[in-house]
Amino acid sequence: MRASFLPQVGTLDSLVGLSDELGKLDSFAESLIKKMAQCVVEVMEDAKGRVHENLLANGVDLTSFVTRFEWDMAKYPAKQPLVVVVDTLEKQLAQIETDLKTRTAAYNTLKGNLENLERKSSGNLLTRTLADIVNKEDFVLDSEYLVTLVVIVQKPNYSQWQKTYESLSDMVVPRSTKLIAEDNEGGLFTVTLFRRVIDDFKVKAREKKFIVREFFYDEKEIKTEREEMTKLLSEKKQQYGPLLRWLKVNFSESFIAWIHIKALRVFVESVLRYGLPVNFQAVLLQPHKKATTKRLREVLNSVFKHLDEVAAASILDASVDIPGLQLNNQDYFPYVYFHIDLSLLD
Repeated sequence: MRASFLPQVGTLDSLVGLSDELGKLDSFAESLIKKMAQCVVEVMEDAKGRVHENLLANGVDLTSFVTRFEWDMAKYPAKQPLVVVVDTLEKQLAQIETDLKTRTAAYNTLKGNLENLERKSSGNLLTRTLADIVNKEDFVLDSEYLVTLVVIVQKPNYSQWQKTYESLSDMVVPRSTKLIAEDNEGGLFTVTLFRRVIDDFKVKAREKKFIVREFFYDEKEIKTEREEMTKLLSEKKQQYGPLLRWLKVNFSESFIAWIHIKALRVFVESVLRYGLPVNFQAVLLQPHKKATTKRLREVLNSVFKHLDEVAAASILDASVDIPGLQLNNQDYFPYVYFHIDLSLLD
Protein backbone atom coordinates (compact mmCIF):
# COMPACT_ATOMS: atom_id res chain seq x y z
CA MET A 1 0.00 0.00 0.00
CA ARG A 2 1.53 3.31 -1.03
CA ALA A 3 2.38 5.61 1.89
CA SER A 4 0.54 8.50 0.18
CA PHE A 5 -2.77 6.69 0.86
CA LEU A 6 -3.43 7.28 4.56
CA PRO A 7 -7.10 8.21 4.99
CA GLN A 8 -8.73 9.27 8.23
CA VAL A 9 -9.28 5.97 10.01
CA GLY A 10 -12.02 6.89 12.49
CA THR A 11 -13.12 4.75 15.43
CA LEU A 12 -12.89 0.97 15.69
CA ASP A 13 -16.68 0.69 15.58
CA SER A 14 -16.83 2.73 12.38
CA LEU A 15 -14.17 0.48 10.81
CA VAL A 16 -16.14 -2.66 11.66
CA GLY A 17 -19.22 -1.13 10.03
CA LEU A 18 -17.19 -0.07 7.00
CA SER A 19 -15.75 -3.56 6.67
CA ASP A 20 -19.25 -5.02 6.23
CA GLU A 21 -20.31 -2.22 3.89
CA LEU A 22 -17.19 -2.57 1.76
CA GLY A 23 -17.79 -6.32 1.44
CA LYS A 24 -21.26 -5.67 0.02
CA LEU A 25 -19.99 -2.85 -2.20
CA ASP A 26 -17.21 -5.11 -3.50
CA SER A 27 -19.74 -7.75 -4.57
CA PHE A 28 -22.01 -5.11 -6.10
CA ALA A 29 -19.16 -3.53 -8.09
CA GLU A 30 -17.96 -6.91 -9.38
CA SER A 31 -21.49 -7.87 -10.41
CA LEU A 32 -21.93 -4.53 -12.18
CA ILE A 33 -18.75 -4.73 -14.24
CA LYS A 34 -19.52 -8.32 -15.24
CA LYS A 35 -22.99 -7.20 -16.30
CA MET A 36 -21.48 -4.35 -18.32
CA ALA A 37 -18.97 -6.69 -19.95
CA GLN A 38 -21.82 -8.97 -20.99
CA CYS A 39 -23.71 -5.95 -22.36
CA VAL A 40 -20.71 -5.13 -24.55
CA VAL A 41 -20.84 -8.71 -25.90
CA GLU A 42 -24.56 -8.37 -26.64
CA VAL A 43 -24.34 -4.92 -28.21
CA MET A 44 -21.38 -5.87 -30.39
CA GLU A 45 -23.12 -9.17 -31.19
CA ASP A 46 -19.70 -10.76 -30.90
CA ALA A 47 -19.10 -13.92 -28.86
CA LYS A 48 -16.09 -12.54 -26.97
CA GLY A 49 -14.06 -12.17 -30.18
CA ARG A 50 -13.27 -8.44 -30.23
CA VAL A 51 -14.91 -7.61 -26.92
CA HIS A 52 -11.71 -7.60 -24.84
CA GLU A 53 -10.39 -4.74 -26.99
CA ASN A 54 -13.20 -2.62 -25.53
CA LEU A 55 -12.93 -3.74 -21.91
CA LEU A 56 -10.19 -1.40 -20.76
CA ALA A 57 -9.48 0.68 -17.65
CA ASN A 58 -7.94 4.11 -18.23
CA GLY A 59 -7.07 2.97 -21.76
CA VAL A 60 -5.05 -0.10 -20.77
CA ASP A 61 -5.91 -3.78 -20.35
CA LEU A 62 -7.26 -4.80 -16.96
CA THR A 63 -4.21 -6.74 -15.83
CA SER A 64 -1.92 -3.80 -16.59
CA PHE A 65 -4.20 -1.42 -14.71
CA VAL A 66 -4.32 -3.62 -11.62
CA THR A 67 -0.58 -4.26 -11.54
CA ARG A 68 0.17 -0.52 -11.92
CA PHE A 69 -2.62 0.69 -9.68
CA GLU A 70 -2.21 3.99 -7.84
CA TRP A 71 -4.81 5.65 -5.66
CA ASP A 72 -6.62 8.44 -7.53
CA MET A 73 -6.36 11.40 -5.17
CA ALA A 74 -8.40 13.65 -7.47
CA LYS A 75 -11.46 11.37 -7.53
CA TYR A 76 -11.21 10.01 -4.02
CA PRO A 77 -9.27 12.43 -1.75
CA ALA A 78 -7.56 10.39 0.95
CA LYS A 79 -7.75 13.25 3.46
CA GLN A 80 -11.50 12.74 3.67
CA PRO A 81 -12.95 10.37 6.28
CA LEU A 82 -13.15 6.80 5.01
CA VAL A 83 -16.93 6.82 5.27
CA VAL A 84 -17.07 9.76 2.83
CA VAL A 85 -14.79 8.00 0.33
CA VAL A 86 -16.92 4.86 0.52
CA ASP A 87 -20.11 6.89 0.08
CA THR A 88 -18.65 8.56 -3.02
CA LEU A 89 -17.83 5.18 -4.54
CA GLU A 90 -21.25 3.78 -3.67
CA LYS A 91 -23.13 6.70 -5.24
CA GLN A 92 -20.97 6.59 -8.36
CA LEU A 93 -21.62 2.88 -8.95
CA ALA A 94 -25.33 3.19 -8.14
CA GLN A 95 -25.71 5.95 -10.74
CA ILE A 96 -23.89 3.90 -13.36
CA GLU A 97 -26.16 0.93 -12.65
CA THR A 98 -29.27 3.11 -12.98
CA ASP A 99 -28.06 4.55 -16.29
CA LEU A 100 -27.12 1.07 -17.51
CA LYS A 101 -30.63 -0.24 -16.87
CA THR A 102 -32.23 2.71 -18.68
CA ARG A 103 -29.94 2.62 -21.70
CA THR A 104 -29.92 -1.14 -22.18
CA ALA A 105 -33.70 -1.41 -21.70
CA ALA A 106 -34.28 1.07 -24.53
CA TYR A 107 -31.75 -0.65 -26.80
CA ASN A 108 -33.01 -4.16 -26.01
CA THR A 109 -36.61 -3.13 -26.73
CA LEU A 110 -35.54 -1.79 -30.10
CA LYS A 111 -33.42 -4.87 -30.79
CA GLY A 112 -36.28 -7.17 -29.76
CA ASN A 113 -38.74 -5.44 -32.08
CA LEU A 114 -36.28 -5.71 -34.93
CA GLU A 115 -35.61 -9.39 -34.23
CA ASN A 116 -39.36 -10.08 -34.24
CA LEU A 117 -39.66 -8.52 -37.69
CA GLU A 118 -36.59 -10.37 -38.93
CA ARG A 119 -37.98 -13.63 -37.53
CA LYS A 120 -41.18 -13.04 -39.48
CA SER A 121 -39.06 -12.64 -42.60
CA SER A 122 -37.01 -15.80 -42.08
CA GLY A 123 -39.63 -18.52 -41.54
CA ASN A 124 -41.02 -20.82 -44.19
CA LEU A 125 -43.67 -19.75 -46.70
CA LEU A 126 -46.43 -20.92 -44.38
CA THR A 127 -45.54 -18.53 -41.53
CA ARG A 128 -43.24 -15.78 -42.76
CA THR A 129 -44.36 -12.33 -43.81
CA LEU A 130 -45.01 -11.93 -47.52
CA ALA A 131 -44.33 -8.19 -47.59
CA ASP A 132 -40.87 -8.65 -49.10
CA ILE A 133 -42.00 -11.38 -51.52
CA VAL A 134 -45.18 -10.30 -53.28
CA ASN A 135 -45.61 -7.49 -55.80
CA LYS A 136 -48.64 -5.44 -56.71
CA GLU A 137 -48.55 -6.88 -60.24
CA ASP A 138 -49.18 -10.40 -58.89
CA PHE A 139 -52.72 -9.54 -57.75
CA VAL A 140 -56.06 -8.48 -59.18
CA LEU A 141 -56.94 -5.41 -57.15
CA ASP A 142 -59.96 -3.13 -56.76
CA SER A 143 -62.30 -5.67 -58.32
CA GLU A 144 -65.82 -6.11 -57.01
CA TYR A 145 -65.99 -9.73 -58.13
CA LEU A 146 -62.45 -11.14 -58.48
CA VAL A 147 -59.80 -11.82 -55.85
CA THR A 148 -56.29 -13.28 -55.96
CA LEU A 149 -55.32 -15.88 -53.34
CA VAL A 150 -51.88 -17.23 -52.46
CA VAL A 151 -51.49 -20.99 -52.15
CA ILE A 152 -48.58 -23.02 -50.75
CA VAL A 153 -47.83 -26.16 -52.74
CA GLN A 154 -45.24 -28.78 -51.80
CA LYS A 155 -42.63 -29.32 -54.52
CA PRO A 156 -43.68 -32.90 -55.34
CA ASN A 157 -47.22 -31.59 -55.95
CA TYR A 158 -46.39 -28.84 -58.46
CA SER A 159 -47.58 -30.89 -61.40
CA GLN A 160 -50.82 -31.87 -59.68
CA TRP A 161 -51.51 -28.23 -58.83
CA GLN A 162 -51.06 -27.11 -62.41
CA LYS A 163 -53.42 -29.82 -63.64
CA THR A 164 -56.18 -29.39 -61.04
CA TYR A 165 -56.32 -25.83 -59.68
CA GLU A 166 -58.81 -24.65 -62.36
CA SER A 167 -61.25 -27.43 -61.47
CA LEU A 168 -61.02 -27.24 -57.67
CA SER A 169 -64.07 -24.98 -57.69
CA ASP A 170 -66.36 -23.15 -60.06
CA MET A 171 -65.39 -19.69 -61.23
CA VAL A 172 -61.59 -20.07 -61.12
CA VAL A 173 -59.94 -17.91 -63.77
CA PRO A 174 -58.17 -20.20 -66.29
CA ARG A 175 -54.39 -19.92 -66.59
CA SER A 176 -54.31 -17.47 -63.65
CA THR A 177 -51.75 -19.27 -61.49
CA LYS A 178 -48.20 -18.06 -61.15
CA LEU A 179 -45.23 -19.23 -59.05
CA ILE A 180 -43.93 -16.15 -57.21
CA ALA A 181 -41.60 -17.59 -54.53
CA GLU A 182 -39.98 -20.83 -53.37
CA ASP A 183 -38.23 -22.21 -50.32
CA ASN A 184 -36.73 -25.65 -49.60
CA GLU A 185 -40.13 -27.23 -49.05
CA GLY A 186 -42.40 -25.76 -51.67
CA GLY A 187 -43.64 -22.80 -53.63
CA LEU A 188 -46.04 -19.89 -53.29
CA PHE A 189 -48.56 -19.73 -56.13
CA THR A 190 -51.18 -17.11 -56.90
CA VAL A 191 -54.59 -17.99 -58.29
CA THR A 192 -57.48 -15.70 -59.23
CA LEU A 193 -61.14 -16.59 -58.76
CA PHE A 194 -64.54 -15.08 -57.96
CA ARG A 195 -64.98 -13.89 -54.38
CA ARG A 196 -68.16 -15.90 -53.90
CA VAL A 197 -66.30 -19.23 -54.20
CA ILE A 198 -63.40 -18.50 -51.83
CA ASP A 199 -64.65 -20.80 -49.06
CA ASP A 200 -65.43 -23.65 -51.42
CA PHE A 201 -62.02 -23.30 -53.09
CA LYS A 202 -60.23 -23.41 -49.71
CA VAL A 203 -62.01 -26.62 -48.71
CA LYS A 204 -61.23 -28.35 -52.02
CA ALA A 205 -57.63 -27.15 -51.97
CA ARG A 206 -57.14 -28.50 -48.43
CA GLU A 207 -58.40 -31.92 -49.56
CA LYS A 208 -55.59 -31.95 -52.16
CA LYS A 209 -53.05 -30.79 -49.54
CA PHE A 210 -52.78 -27.32 -51.07
CA ILE A 211 -52.70 -24.65 -48.32
CA VAL A 212 -54.40 -21.31 -48.92
CA ARG A 213 -52.75 -18.59 -46.83
CA GLU A 214 -54.93 -15.96 -45.22
CA PHE A 215 -53.40 -13.11 -47.17
CA PHE A 216 -54.91 -10.30 -49.17
CA TYR A 217 -52.73 -7.70 -50.79
CA ASP A 218 -52.93 -4.38 -48.91
CA GLU A 219 -50.50 -1.87 -50.31
CA LYS A 220 -50.64 0.45 -47.29
CA GLU A 221 -50.08 -2.39 -44.82
CA ILE A 222 -47.15 -3.79 -46.79
CA LYS A 223 -45.61 -0.35 -47.14
CA THR A 224 -45.97 0.23 -43.39
CA GLU A 225 -44.28 -3.09 -42.61
CA ARG A 226 -41.37 -2.35 -44.95
CA GLU A 227 -40.96 1.15 -43.53
CA GLU A 228 -41.01 -0.22 -39.97
CA MET A 229 -38.11 -2.56 -40.76
CA THR A 230 -36.12 0.28 -42.34
CA LYS A 231 -36.88 2.56 -39.40
CA LEU A 232 -35.82 0.01 -36.79
CA LEU A 233 -32.59 -0.80 -38.64
CA SER A 234 -31.79 2.91 -38.81
CA GLU A 235 -32.57 3.48 -35.11
CA LYS A 236 -30.45 0.51 -34.07
CA LYS A 237 -27.54 1.83 -36.11
CA GLN A 238 -27.94 5.30 -34.56
CA GLN A 239 -28.04 3.94 -31.00
CA TYR A 240 -25.21 1.42 -31.43
CA GLY A 241 -22.28 3.85 -31.43
CA PRO A 242 -23.35 6.05 -28.49
CA LEU A 243 -24.33 3.04 -26.37
CA LEU A 244 -21.06 1.21 -27.01
CA ARG A 245 -19.07 4.36 -26.19
CA TRP A 246 -21.06 4.81 -22.98
CA LEU A 247 -20.45 1.19 -22.01
CA LYS A 248 -16.70 1.49 -22.64
CA VAL A 249 -16.35 4.71 -20.63
CA ASN A 250 -18.48 3.54 -17.71
CA PHE A 251 -17.02 0.05 -17.66
CA SER A 252 -13.66 1.72 -17.18
CA GLU A 253 -15.05 3.96 -14.42
CA SER A 254 -16.71 1.02 -12.68
CA PHE A 255 -13.61 -1.15 -12.87
CA ILE A 256 -11.41 1.63 -11.52
CA ALA A 257 -13.86 2.17 -8.66
CA TRP A 258 -13.87 -1.58 -7.96
CA ILE A 259 -10.08 -1.73 -7.59
CA HIS A 260 -10.21 1.28 -5.26
CA ILE A 261 -12.75 -0.67 -3.19
CA LYS A 262 -10.33 -3.62 -3.07
CA ALA A 263 -7.59 -1.27 -1.84
CA LEU A 264 -9.93 0.12 0.82
CA ARG A 265 -10.80 -3.38 1.99
CA VAL A 266 -7.13 -4.27 2.33
CA PHE A 267 -6.54 -1.09 4.33
CA VAL A 268 -9.57 -1.45 6.63
CA GLU A 269 -9.06 -5.16 7.31
CA SER A 270 -5.36 -4.65 7.98
CA VAL A 271 -6.07 -1.92 10.52
CA LEU A 272 -8.73 -4.07 12.18
CA ARG A 273 -6.41 -7.06 12.42
CA TYR A 274 -3.03 -5.45 13.05
CA GLY A 275 -3.99 -2.14 14.67
CA LEU A 276 -2.44 1.30 14.52
CA PRO A 277 -0.14 2.87 13.57
CA VAL A 278 -0.48 1.65 9.99
CA ASN A 279 2.37 -0.74 9.33
CA PHE A 280 1.70 -3.24 6.57
CA GLN A 281 2.53 -3.94 2.94
CA ALA A 282 -0.03 -4.67 0.19
CA VAL A 283 1.19 -7.02 -2.54
CA LEU A 284 -0.45 -8.25 -5.75
CA LEU A 285 0.26 -11.91 -6.59
CA GLN A 286 -0.82 -13.67 -9.79
CA PRO A 287 -0.26 -17.45 -9.81
CA HIS A 288 -0.71 -19.03 -13.23
CA LYS A 289 -1.99 -22.51 -12.37
CA LYS A 290 -4.07 -24.13 -9.64
CA ALA A 291 -1.09 -26.20 -8.53
CA THR A 292 0.94 -23.00 -8.24
CA THR A 293 -1.86 -21.42 -6.21
CA LYS A 294 -1.77 -24.26 -3.70
CA ARG A 295 2.00 -24.00 -3.38
CA LEU A 296 1.75 -20.22 -2.96
CA ARG A 297 -0.74 -20.67 -0.11
CA GLU A 298 1.67 -23.00 1.65
CA VAL A 299 4.53 -20.53 1.34
CA LEU A 300 2.43 -17.57 2.50
CA ASN A 301 1.12 -19.59 5.42
CA SER A 302 4.66 -20.50 6.43
CA VAL A 303 5.91 -16.91 6.19
CA PHE A 304 3.00 -15.22 8.00
CA LYS A 305 1.69 -17.86 10.39
CA HIS A 306 3.23 -15.96 13.31
CA LEU A 307 0.62 -13.22 12.73
CA ASP A 308 -2.28 -15.56 13.53
CA GLU A 309 -1.46 -19.09 14.67
CA VAL A 310 -5.13 -20.13 14.84
CA ALA A 311 -5.82 -19.01 11.26
CA ALA A 312 -2.68 -20.76 10.04
CA ALA A 313 -3.75 -23.99 11.72
CA SER A 314 -7.26 -23.73 10.29
CA ILE A 315 -5.87 -23.77 6.74
CA LEU A 316 -4.31 -27.14 7.41
CA ASP A 317 -7.22 -28.45 9.45
CA ALA A 318 -10.71 -27.32 8.34
CA SER A 319 -12.17 -28.66 11.61
CA VAL A 320 -10.45 -25.94 13.64
CA ASP A 321 -12.95 -23.30 14.79
CA ILE A 322 -12.01 -19.63 14.98
CA PRO A 323 -14.12 -18.01 17.70
CA GLY A 324 -16.27 -15.16 16.41
CA LEU A 325 -15.42 -15.82 12.75
CA GLN A 326 -18.51 -16.30 10.57
CA LEU A 327 -16.65 -16.99 7.32
CA ASN A 328 -15.70 -20.36 5.93
CA ASN A 329 -12.38 -21.26 7.54
CA GLN A 330 -10.71 -21.74 4.20
CA ASP A 331 -11.37 -18.08 3.31
CA TYR A 332 -9.50 -16.87 6.39
CA PHE A 333 -5.70 -16.70 6.47
CA PRO A 334 -3.06 -15.33 8.83
CA TYR A 335 -2.70 -12.46 6.34
CA VAL A 336 -5.37 -10.23 4.78
CA TYR A 337 -6.45 -11.67 1.44
CA PHE A 338 -8.88 -10.55 -1.26
CA HIS A 339 -9.38 -12.12 -4.67
CA ILE A 340 -9.58 -10.10 -7.92
CA ASP A 341 -11.25 -12.08 -10.70
CA LEU A 342 -10.48 -10.64 -14.15
CA SER A 343 -12.32 -13.43 -16.00
CA LEU A 344 -15.34 -11.20 -16.50
CA LEU A 345 -16.87 -13.12 -19.40
CA ASP A 346 -16.49 -16.66 -18.06
